[in-house]
Amino acid sequence: MSILSDFRSLEQGQRHVIAASYLGWTLDAFDYFILVFVLKNIATDFGTSVKAVTLAITLTLAARPIGALIFGLAADRFGRRPTLMVNVLLYSILEFASGFAPSLTVLIVLRALYGVAMGGEWGVGASLTLESVPPKLRGLVSGLLQAGYPSGYLLASIVFFALFPLIGWRGMFMVGVIPALLVLYIRRNVDESPAFLRRQQRAEKVGVVAALRGHIGLALWAIVMMAGFNFFSHGTQDVYPTFLETQRGMSTHQTGAIAITYNIGAILGGLFFGAFSERIGRRRAIVIAAILALPVIPLWAYSTSGVWLAIGAFLMQFFVQGAWGVVPVHLNEISPDAIRGTFPGVVYQLGNLLASYNSTLQAGIAEARGGDYAFALALVAGIVAVVVAVLAGFGREARGIRFGTVQGKAEPAPATVTPIAPG
Repeated sequence: MSILSDFRSLEQGQRHVIAASYLGWTLDAFDYFILVFVLKNIATDFGTSVKAVTLAITLTLAARPIGALIFGLAADRFGRRPTLMVNVLLYSILEFASGFAPSLTVLIVLRALYGVAMGGEWGVGASLTLESVPPKLRGLVSGLLQAGYPSGYLLASIVFFALFPLIGWRGMFMVGVIPALLVLYIRRNVDESPAFLRRQQRAEKVGVVAALRGHIGLALWAIVMMAGFNFFSHGTQDVYPTFLETQRGMSTHQTGAIAITYNIGAILGGLFFGAFSERIGRRRAIVIAAILALPVIPLWAYSTSGVWLAIGAFLMQFFVQGAWGVVPVHLNEISPDAIRGTFPGVVYQLGNLLASYNSTLQAGIAEARGGDYAFALALVAGIVAVVVAVLAGFGREARGIRFGTVQGKAEPAPATVTPIAPG
């Protein structure tokens, strides 16, 4: 109750920042997941295979580190607020343009460009928000921000469930222009990050290379960990609708209903474990969520009835996105202060790059086994759950660190790499 009471005591400006960043990631994820639901339809229209269309997903993910670096550097130089506005506008325009693609090649190019824009939003929005709220609320706010991702998936599920029969796959992409309206809200209601403004007042300019000096090991560990995290999320999400339709014979409405169900679980999981991490620590919360996903795999991948698939999917995403709910605050707290707009987003998206082949990999495994998507899903989920638990458990933590301190003087260094202590 104390955390909720503290949350209600936030200033109006802080609430606007949280709302804008949450909506930015929600609508970004909405635009991304539209493609996941219409892979089969695009393949039919362009006379190709689902595997060929998944290249669009692969390139979207692969292009995201470019956007994280470009927009992250802009956020550290010009501010989080204006950078976020440009970012949202750009990904909305590219999403809308995808609905007019005359061929698969053009669609793939547009999705790669969209990936650049998508790659910038998370890091900029997370740094803006977490630098604007009290340290004791970072865990809860982190879970809320990351809940924007399944919220976007949920929104895409609802649109697919309700509108796809009327507007088709091209109309689905055209609906994705709506996030552009968020720019008006940000411009009117959102203030710049206090930590960024303090550094501007000190006229402190520290380059990426200089800020990373002494933190190379930290960056490499974070990239590998985020590769595991991205395999964990995309490996349990991206081809799951295709699995439901092609292997379990679910209709469009049934697939949409199950997707709505598991995205509700994802939102609840992110909020729960994000807040829980404030009590038990970031690493412990991640490890617990990842390990608890393992016993859910048989129910999630091998059930045959719609009800049991929905229950399994709900539980799987509760734990997958529960682990993810800790990521925004964890990466921002271990980040060098001077490049907090750049570091979290870049390591996240470089990890994403390493995991970008996931959809094509899973589709290939399934096709090689006669369309056995259940095996491909279970194999990837089981391996990466263990990998995420190990990497996070033996990693670093800087819970409660103060943001906006003088670089190299008052900023506490992250803890040394140590395993989680028992008890």
